[in-house]
Amino acid sequence: MKRTVSLKITVIIADVPKLVKLQDTYSLACNAIVPFAKEHRCWNRVALHNLCYNKIRESSPLGSQMVCNAIHSVCKAYKAKKLKKGEEVPLIQFRQNISIHFDKRTYSLKGEELSLYTLEGRIKVSFKAGDFQKKWLEVGIPKEAELICKKGKWYFQLVLDIPETPKKQEGAYFSVDLGENNIAAMSSGLVISGGKIRHERDIFLARRRKLQSNGSRSAKRLLKKISGREERQMRQINHEVSKTVIREAIGYNAAILVLENLTNIRKRIKARKRERTRLHRWSFAQLQTFIEYKAEAAGINVVYVNPAYSSKLCLECGEIGTRKKHLFKCRCGNKQHCDLYACTKLCEFARSADLAMANVNRPMVAAFVPATSSLL
Repeated sequence: MKRTVSLKITVIIADVPKLVKLQDTYSLACNAIVPFAKEHRCWNRVALHNLCYNKIRESSPLGSQMVCNAIHSVCKAYKAKKLKKGEEVPLIQFRQNISIHFDKRTYSLKGEELSLYTLEGRIKVSFKAGDFQKKWLEVGIPKEAELICKKGKWYFQLVLDIPETPKKQEGAYFSVDLGENNIAAMSSGLVISGGKIRHERDIFLARRRKLQSNGSRSAKRLLKKISGREERQMRQINHEVSKTVIREAIGYNAAILVLENLTNIRKRIKARKRERTRLHRWSFAQLQTFIEYKAEAAGINVVYVNPAYSSKLCLECGEIGTRKKHLFKCRCGNKQHCDLYACTKLCEFARSADLAMANVNRPMVAAFVPATSSLL
């Protein structure tokens, strides 16, 4: 299991130009590697290394291992694009303030001191670890890392290899229904409202639109100043929500945590322009990722099910009911809170699937719906 800790490092004034020079040279090397990846449609690390390593070594002052790290950064950037077969390969441009990839050959860690590779030899920098960092540094094995600079401050994002937590073999099913009005509804009955979060995001959007339409120099400066503020706030909220979900799952004695498979949900969204703008900025994938790795650390298994009709299917009679805001109604008289009822159905979908198949799909809706009923 991997965990990343962020170490704020203290760099003396004399060493700052060395890191800046390394950052600029690293970005130039990455930009020189990109044409090879684009021309040969290759982002396999070994294959791309064979294609361009010698030429980059001749043209760049970077050391041999740092060139390998630059190749790794380019491959990682293209893999993140998830290009389909036949899709045109874009020409990626790396900025000067790029993050620098380090491995065990280009850095060393001893106590609260780091030794980092630069073009002018190794430099030593110190850091002060907090309680959170100390906890993971004590049990984890240092692996690769990224050196980044934010507003003149340097951070070393270190990946640690943490011992695996044994998975629970017995326990209850616990499901989470994600949404915008209610950011998370859980099998335990806890519902986390998303109304305040949605309102704050609308304020962020309105402010950006106003500044962008203004177009003045001061407006552009303010846009740059507030850049990323909404993203950071949502990331913090997602961390808090995911911690609450795992805390509830542990209290529920859960062995299996059921999440919705929301792949390609953005393509299926049908709403007005204003609603689409808000929904497309919904960071559901990030929230699910946070829940998944925290569940892994707690020894809880995570499965994904197809959420189709989870808000409308009645488990009492198999009919498709109606949903109005947070109320689910069925002709058989069944009335439930739609999000909490969806959690119950997600657990049922997971139980009916073979958990040995990893990511699971829910069975065909027709199996739950009598032949005489109609889908509304």
